[in-house]
Amino acid sequence: MPTPTRASLSRTDLASTSALRLAIMRLARRLRSQRLDQSLSLSQLGVLGMLERHGPQTPRELADHEKVSPPSMTKLLAALAERGFILRTAHPSDGRQHLVALTDEAVEMIREDRRRHDAWLAQRLAELSPAERATLRQAATILERLATS
Repeated sequence: MPTPTRASLSRTDLASTSALRLAIMRLARRLRSQRLDQSLSLSQLGVLGMLERHGPQTPRELADHEKVSPPSMTKLLAALAERGFILRTAHPSDGRQHLVALTDEAVEMIREDRRRHDAWLAQRLAELSPAERATLRQAATILERLATS
C-alpha cells in the first residue's frame, strides 16, 4: 500500500493533522510542567527512562537507542553521573566496556514524576464524559502505534 503524501491528503485531513500535532505538543508541554526536576533535558530523561525500562546498558546501546552519537551520549552520561542519577559498573563479559545503571535516587525521582504525571492526567480525565474517556482509550492505542512506526 503506498504511503500517503501531503499532496494526496484532503484539506480536511491536513487540518486534522495540524490540529492533532498541536494538541499532542500542548499536552506534552503540560505533562512536562509536572516534572519534579525541570533542569533535566529531554535527552537526559530519555536515557533515564531507557535504563528504568530495560535495565543496565552499555553507553553504545544507549546511544543507539536514543539515536545520538557516542560522544553526545558520553556528555549526557557525564551530566547524569554528576547529578548522582547513574552508576557505572564493569561489564560482566567484556572488560573493555562498562554498564550504566540507575541509582536509587534516580529510580525514586522517576517514580515520583510518573505519579505526578498520572495524578495530573487522571484529574483531567475525570473532568471528561465517559464517552470522551472511551474515545481517548481508543486514541491511546492508535497514538502508540504512530509513535512506534
